[in-house]
Amino acid sequence: MGARKRRTGHDWKLLAESCTGLLERLPELVDEHMRQLAEHSPVYGQFLPYDQQWREAEEAMRIGIQTISAPRDSPRRDLEHAEEAGRRRAQQGLPLELLVHAYRAAGYLVWDALLEGASGREPERLGVLMRSATMVWSAVDAQAAVASDAYRATEMELRRRTDERLQALLDALLEGQEAPGLAARAAAGLDLPERGPYAVVVLRSERRETFRRPVPGEGFRFIWRMRADCEVGVVALAEGQGLDGVARALDGRCTGPGGISPIVGGLGELGRARRLAELALRTCAPDATDVVRLDQRMPTALVVSQPELAARLVADVFGSVLELEPGDRAVLLETLDVWLSCEGSAGRAAGRLYCHRNTVFNRLRRLEQLTSRSLARPRDLIEMTLALDAYRLG
Repeated sequence: MGARKRRTGHDWKLLAESCTGLLERLPELVDEHMRQLAEHSPVYGQFLPYDQQWREAEEAMRIGIQTISAPRDSPRRDLEHAEEAGRRRAQQGLPLELLVHAYRAAGYLVWDALLEGASGREPERLGVLMRSATMVWSAVDAQAAVASDAYRATEMELRRRTDERLQALLDALLEGQEAPGLAARAAAGLDLPERGPYAVVVLRSERRETFRRPVPGEGFRFIWRMRADCEVGVVALAEGQGLDGVARALDGRCTGPGGISPIVGGLGELGRARRLAELALRTCAPDATDVVRLDQRMPTALVVSQPELAARLVADVFGSVLELEPGDRAVLLETLDVWLSCEGSAGRAAGRLYCHRNTVFNRLRRLEQLTSRSLARPRDLIEMTLALDAYRLG
């Protein structure tokens, strides 16, 4: 056992002598390393000035060579340096595969230089190097692994910060904030045109767990933001695309309800579009499953946008109806609703209500008597239709 210790100590002494000789040639090795990297990829010369790369490569190789001959219980300065280098390269934007290649290339260069220094000299020194091969390459592998882990962690953190910054910009646009350059910064960060056709979609939040994003290839780009009570989507359209395509893209991919704004002319108008999409959503009944367009719900939108007037309209038109027994009231209002949805056809309404068409006529006549209005008069019909919407949505 004692002989093994003496032999091991002797091996480390010879290895340390070889490393010391190698450090004397370090500038020459760094020059060769830089030449090899430039030959492998021109990207190395694009992300940092040559002098800075040279100094950092010299420090990394010097620490790596010193680690080879350091006592086994010495602190791993090479790993500390590799972790710092990995973080630094991620921040500088060097691709990860080039970072790993640089470590491998430096390892081969140092190993070849060690062998070259031992060749032609006493065989014992060459034998020591051969016995140290596993240790040397394990050190290189460990350095590359630590640098890669630090790179990925830093990259994720940078991406998170970028995402948060872009989300803050998008939120500011959706809130309608007017700050100089806000739309331009958001356009650059989100890779979107500052001017161009956009729409906003608002979905009721309790439905979001079953929502499936529109699939690629439909010609739209959706950017989604979660809020406390809804999910907001910014839709980038191509020139000539309309809201029918947006509605089709959402059809079957969410259980609704939702609202789609009219098209606006740029990112700076997203705040107004978001408010109009929310208004469209408010035209949906609580149990609705449709994603609706505001431009197809304008009369109802006018009602829900003025809740005080809507309440007065309901009381004025349906005051006597609301005094009926709940079951009786529900039958009359359902009949009116179905008759309107059947475009005034009593026969079609009867089929949906499972009753005779004369029953439909009787219920409508009773409703006219209670409201003192005639469904045959356009103005009365408009009032009753709007009052029904206000009642259902209230």
